[in-house]
Amino acid sequence: MSDSNVTVPETAPAFRAWNPLCWPLPVRVLIGVILGGVIGAEFGRGPIVLGWTNADSGVLAGFYIQLLTALATPLIFFAIVEAFVQTQLTGRQGFKMVAICVLNIGVAFAIGLTILNVWTPGKSWQGTLGERAEAVGSTAPATPTTNSGSGSLAPLELIRSHVPKNALQPFIENIVLTVAILAIAVGAAMRSLRSSGDEEDFAAVRTFERFIVACYRILLRILGWLIELAPIAILLAVASAVGNAGPGVFKIVGIFFATVLSALSLHALIYYPLSAWLIGGKSPRTYFGQGISAILTGFSINSSLATAPLTLEALRRMGVSEASARLSACVGTNFNNDGITLYEAITALFIAQAAGLDMTLGQQAMILVAALVGSMGIAGIPNSGLIILSLVLKAARLPEETVQLAIPIVYSVDFINARLRSAVNVMGDMQVAILLDAGTSVANPPASTETH
Repeated sequence: MSDSNVTVPETAPAFRAWNPLCWPLPVRVLIGVILGGVIGAEFGRGPIVLGWTNADSGVLAGFYIQLLTALATPLIFFAIVEAFVQTQLTGRQGFKMVAICVLNIGVAFAIGLTILNVWTPGKSWQGTLGERAEAVGSTAPATPTTNSGSGSLAPLELIRSHVPKNALQPFIENIVLTVAILAIAVGAAMRSLRSSGDEEDFAAVRTFERFIVACYRILLRILGWLIELAPIAILLAVASAVGNAGPGVFKIVGIFFATVLSALSLHALIYYPLSAWLIGGKSPRTYFGQGISAILTGFSINSSLATAPLTLEALRRMGVSEASARLSACVGTNFNNDGITLYEAITALFIAQAAGLDMTLGQQAMILVAALVGSMGIAGIPNSGLIILSLVLKAARLPEETVQLAIPIVYSVDFINARLRSAVNVMGDMQVAILLDAGTSVANPPASTETH
């Protein structure tokens, strides 16, 4: 795995218990939620100090969301190009891995659509989001066409809405699907030039690759700074939400969390072990017994990419071949992000329901595709859920006021959801490796005691 696929660690200040800036981000987010709730309940819609109100706090928090959205689009572009260039997928095993990843995403989407359309949990938020949108002066109708672009589902119209008039339009309007296609095209062209055998082409591509990596890491650093400001933005947004809608806003968080937990659990605890057993020949006892350390580590450190060494060790103990294990855990992990993809899709559809949108299956499918391309190449990006979510919600064409309210609410429990997503991604890496070995005769002998 290339070094460029590893997130550059940010310089952190020395830990001091008395300094809140040194406390873990989830702790600061929780404090922000609590303080925001207290301020919102105490002052309501009245003035706090010098005429400042909770509604003003909501507007300020909205600026933060807009800034994240503006930076997320180029981040996705550079992340996909960087992953596409560094990833080597050749031959039958590469095609097989892509097919398995597509199958996994299809199952994840089926689970998400079933839960959202049968249970319709987002409707429990409708009153709260509606009142809040009116409180901040929303004038946009709650329809799927409040943002730019055609609302038609005719095939030619869908294609037309994603064909840019110029190269900058997808970035200016945050058209995530078009940005992803452009990134893949650039990555494919770079790989083609690099393998052409022409020395001038190779030298030029190598220079451009360094530029891509530099831009990617610069964006990561800037977004890392913004994420450090998230607790303040959460405090302002929660104060605004509670001030305008009352303390009852916290009850709806539990419904959202239960929805996400249900979807991730069905995918990770039922589909993964069953497919690994029925297709790959690894029983649930082997799958969980040998993989539990990697799963718990992914949950604890909130990174499937950083867990790759433990994932490889777990697969070795299961008897999975070295080639399949490395292809899945070191290469496929850039694209096999079922946890983050399913979370983004569930959240976007949940909020769309909360906004009162009556979406067809075709419109829901477009949101699922946006969640898929938004998750490509971001396995090593910290707090990627918050960064990508605003773009996925834009693909759903939700009113800006709804997005500005909903994101802080769902992020208030992201400290646990993020870890669940990482654990699911680790389980997905193990399942893909097992299925890659299915039907092959070469495998490593199990070795549960020997360590690297």
